[in-house]
Amino acid sequence: MPAPAPFFTLETTSPASKARAGVVRTAHGDIPTPVFMPVGTAGAVKALSPQRVEETGANIILGNTYHLYLRPGTDLIARAGGLHRFANWKRAMLTDSGGFQVWSLETLRKISEKGVEFRSHIDGSKHLFTAESVMEAQRKIGADIIMAFDECTPYPATPAEVQKSLGYTQRWTERAVEWLAQNPPLHGYEQAFFGIVQGGMHLESRHAAIEHLAPLDLPGYALGGLSVGEPAAVMYEVAEYCTPLMPAHKPRYVMGVGTPTNLLELIERGVDMFDCVLPTRNARNGTVYTWDGALHYKAARYAQDLDKPFDERCGCYTCRNFSRAYLRHLFVAGEFLAFELASLHVLTFYQDLMKEARARILAGTFEGWKADLVARWAKPAA
Repeated sequence: MPAPAPFFTLETTSPASKARAGVVRTAHGDIPTPVFMPVGTAGAVKALSPQRVEETGANIILGNTYHLYLRPGTDLIARAGGLHRFANWKRAMLTDSGGFQVWSLETLRKISEKGVEFRSHIDGSKHLFTAESVMEAQRKIGADIIMAFDECTPYPATPAEVQKSLGYTQRWTERAVEWLAQNPPLHGYEQAFFGIVQGGMHLESRHAAIEHLAPLDLPGYALGGLSVGEPAAVMYEVAEYCTPLMPAHKPRYVMGVGTPTNLLELIERGVDMFDCVLPTRNARNGTVYTWDGALHYKAARYAQDLDKPFDERCGCYTCRNFSRAYLRHLFVAGEFLAFELASLHVLTFYQDLMKEARARILAGTFEGWKADLVARWAKPAA
């Protein structure tokens, strides 16, 4: 029998930058990279059915272990056959471990070597996440890619705070690897485990984190603890420093980022995978992204604009059928349809942006194309 295809194949790296094109292979389909993963925190991308999400071109979505553990519960998801079946999502899926969500609870959590004790934001009930229990939850959920339980380093943080936080992440990752080796997947297909590089904005700590993870030879690696309040220039500096130290033959994922400009800047620095709630959250609040930049469609100046869709270059259902005037009307009237149509457009735009970025990397024209777009988007929003 032929050897199984590798989890990740790096197809090319741009000679003019670190931009890469590759393919991630999962039991639920191949994922060309660079890739943006829509966020379905509780097992659904807000305002969109799975069919609509598929229409955007998304090959993978993200779910969150913290939220799914609290509601509806990972035991129920396991009995349903995993989240793919429970949510009727047939393509690939990644689950965040919930480390960021637990970190964000601040006064509702207590961190120790054992794990994180926290109170639910829903009903105040008390829970404990450990490296092992989070892996068990992700086995039950059944995502194709599962993440290490990490301690997200705050910004700013002192060197001592960074080292303490990083130590937790490193030891929890070792425990997670050991637990996974003893507890195989539950739903009949492999789950790829990604380690998370923490270390705050301290480059020497990031270096140490990567050196710790490299011998584990994991399927993929993520840069965590970015987009936590630091300036974009600092985020880019950390990525610029880290990506050359990370294994070239493994996918690189920056978690929780970001704007179209963020994505292109990080792709140029060697990042392959992204997720963020920002595009759909902004869309539900009256702003969408387009090839010409951000469009504040709730603005009064669009009340009579019957001639243009959100984006004349976009072929999504929204842009093929509705004017800015109608979309603004829906938003002002509080119609739920506004959330669906705006979310459908913005996720289609993000998928199209990633496809074009990939094509440009393969053609050797990424850097000039990216520079022109970023300059255009830097102009005042419409």
